[in-house]
Amino acid sequence: MSRRNGGIVGPVNTPVGGLITGSASGVWRMNDVLTFVSNSQWPKGPESIDNSCRFDDGSSDYLTKTFSSAGNRKTWTWSGWVKRGNLGTQQNLLGVSSGSSAYHLWYIDANDGVTHNYNGTYVSSAPKFRDTSAWYHFVCAVDTTQSTAADRVKMYVNGSQITSFDVAGYPSQDAELSINNNVRHDVSNGGAHYSNNFYFDGYMAEVVFIDGQALTPSSFGETNTATGIWTPKRIGSIANAGNNSFYFNFKDSSNVGKDESGLSNNFTVNNLTSIDQSTDTCVVNFATWNRNVALNSTITLADGNLEGLTGSNYASNASNSIFSSLGMRAGKFYCEIKMTYASANQGEIVGVGYDLPKHQRGSAVNAYNLGYIAEGWSYLGAEGNIKNNNSTVLGSMPTWGTNDIIGIAIDVDNYKLYFSVNGTFINSGDPTSGSTGTGAVSLTADKTYYFACSDASLSNTHKYQLNCGSPAFSISSGNSDANGFGNFEYSVPSGYYALNTTNLNTYG
Repeated sequence: MSRRNGGIVGPVNTPVGGLITGSASGVWRMNDVLTFVSNSQWPKGPESIDNSCRFDDGSSDYLTKTFSSAGNRKTWTWSGWVKRGNLGTQQNLLGVSSGSSAYHLWYIDANDGVTHNYNGTYVSSAPKFRDTSAWYHFVCAVDTTQSTAADRVKMYVNGSQITSFDVAGYPSQDAELSINNNVRHDVSNGGAHYSNNFYFDGYMAEVVFIDGQALTPSSFGETNTATGIWTPKRIGSIANAGNNSFYFNFKDSSNVGKDESGLSNNFTVNNLTSIDQSTDTCVVNFATWNRNVALNSTITLADGNLEGLTGSNYASNASNSIFSSLGMRAGKFYCEIKMTYASANQGEIVGVGYDLPKHQRGSAVNAYNLGYIAEGWSYLGAEGNIKNNNSTVLGSMPTWGTNDIIGIAIDVDNYKLYFSVNGTFINSGDPTSGSTGTGAVSLTADKTYYFACSDASLSNTHKYQLNCGSPAFSISSGNSDANGFGNFEYSVPSGYYALNTTNLNTYG
């Protein structure tokens, strides 16, 4: 798959993974044993995986259940698709304990690898997974009945087994572990022993737990032969597996902890609401704010990297602007940005930019804010001006502030940029006018552009929520692009699309 139209900028380490796109289908059909059919037998299309769940560690989001009876404590499999929001902290994917010192954890560790930890006996991957624009498929398969120690815990990412480890400590043969015991099991928390610690931050999709079988990734995904990309199989009901198996597809917005395995192992929802049900999935990957750009240390990202708080000062060799995780080199795309907080009505900025490293070369006294160098265009809310290279290119436009929604329509085919305020395009702009560019701001040709927000002041901070089609804020009306993608407050201009990998591959 070509990534010419965007991706991440900054430090990345995805040794066995990367951007996940493509279609997914396939169904588990259960007779006497778990069996899996080929995707070629089932309809292709993004409708096969509709939802993920967005977890915010700052909100202490998690799912929990205490099983009434123990299952197979020697053998089990966890599979899930994960898009990370935060880096450099431990984030539990599955945590189990009874409240005593006995605990069992499967998590992304503080070094950004994955770790299986049973009572302090660790297996930790050497590969690190730091691409916050990507979906990873992680599998952990445990079978302590194996005579070879290394076969008792197997980890996989995007279909490939991890064979290099920072730490390789394995359970003893035939050990009965805490997972699958009749104790508390948490998704995005640590069980009773590590309760209220190490919450996951980001997105999870197609989370499956199999009680009693150690499976390989081929049970849950397969390589698309046309693209070479690891893609998911659609999962159906689970039969003839242990009673503690569960499957979350997060399709029920009123109960994201609903088990779709057929075993009714519903989990209790803690701090998650219907707004946390997302359409950003391992099949259709939407743009978020980009954590992989070197940001000013006082900038914070949250809520699945859809919320960005600008910095309270400037820094050298770090961006004072926040950029989208996907870039656009061709095509026509639309997003909405909502400013939900401002410490003062001064300095608020939204817009687009290119050459992200150039934006990182500012200094503590001369930051390269969006619109203040040639590589960015900014719409200043308090001033009502649009700037490029620190010059006003369009003045006396509507001002905007807290809770206003700014629409950005970018025509990268004709290098034209349009802004709207609460659904009305400024300067009588017509995004459908093509090369004429009615009411548009002209852009530099042959560049890869990113949606962005920033702050033109030293002392103020502003909080922006990005909606490239999968919003973190409530939508009262609901509008999608011509492909049916996206949930926007205002109508998407004709010929413009939500910024996700499927639309980029088609129109970018």
